[in-house]
Amino acid sequence: MITFQNDRHALHHGKLEMFRGELVPCFEIPARLDHVLRELQSRRLGLIETPPHFPDEAIARVHSRRYLDFLAGAWDEWVALDAANAQRDAIPSFWPIRTFRCDIVPDNFQARLGLFSYDAGSPLTAGTWAAARGGANCALAAARAVAGGARSAFALTRPPGHHAGADFFGGYCFLNNAAIAAQALREAGVERVAVLDIDFHHGNGTQAIFYDRADVFFASVHGDPRTEYPFYLGHADERGEGAGAGCNLNLPLPRGTGFAAWREAMAAALKGIAAFKAGAVVVSLGLDTFEGDPVAGFGLHSPDYLRIGEDLAAASLPTVFVFEGGYAVAEVGVNAVNVLDGFEQRAG
Repeated sequence: MITFQNDRHALHHGKLEMFRGELVPCFEIPARLDHVLRELQSRRLGLIETPPHFPDEAIARVHSRRYLDFLAGAWDEWVALDAANAQRDAIPSFWPIRTFRCDIVPDNFQARLGLFSYDAGSPLTAGTWAAARGGANCALAAARAVAGGARSAFALTRPPGHHAGADFFGGYCFLNNAAIAAQALREAGVERVAVLDIDFHHGNGTQAIFYDRADVFFASVHGDPRTEYPFYLGHADERGEGAGAGCNLNLPLPRGTGFAAWREAMAAALKGIAAFKAGAVVVSLGLDTFEGDPVAGFGLHSPDYLRIGEDLAAASLPTVFVFEGGYAVAEVGVNAVNVLDGFEQRAG
């Protein structure tokens, strides 16, 4: 398996996020990726490369131009407001909720920050755009490798991506790497692509991007949105709309779910993907299903991730893995690489 590593990921390092009513040190930190990289190197699990740069057009097929323009210039605007802002991250504080207009982009920076976001837990930093853009390169390189005949490839990047929509960020996510990879596979000639999200938190951004499309099937196994972030999407009755009706499968599970029940849900997701007759799958590889994760609530153990990799390989589809969540930092490397290792062993 080839891994494309984002060598700019550490440029995004938020100081504080809003969590349960107070500002706390960010859970999404550079050490997450570093642990995965060290584990990959320790086990010598395939090649590790830095991806080439891809043109912005590949990202603009998933994200709106006005959103990309905002992200690319947001930090400079933030610092231009006050030189002291260079020492603090930009965190949104208000948002256009129901009945407010979103079609007009405000001149006020804070208003635009709120327009293009949905929570106060995703600080925008000096290096956010560079890190996110490097992550998109990883996703595109992994998709190109798989479209070119590779059995699998891994986009090892942060910040994660699956909460980012076509024109909004949130949940630590700015560019939706899984959606970017899926779109790239489509444009490379894969007629039907599936995205399987196994992060504890529902991939609301990915669902929203593909919700009305018949060529991309989205399946997600996640914490029940009645109690778990992102709360407002991820219910079982969300099945797609328009041309995409029937192409969205949500499998929400209660807090405390252990591996046996979780594995049954993933089997149902894989069954849906098989029925869709997907030609390739993108896996949003979240590891916050781990029992010790500080911001999640499932009960998986490290050996379970080997079984997950084996089950994914048994689907016999060309597979792009994209690194998402997982905030038990000391264990995230072992858990992530266990998935890849199990996949490789089963795939042969």
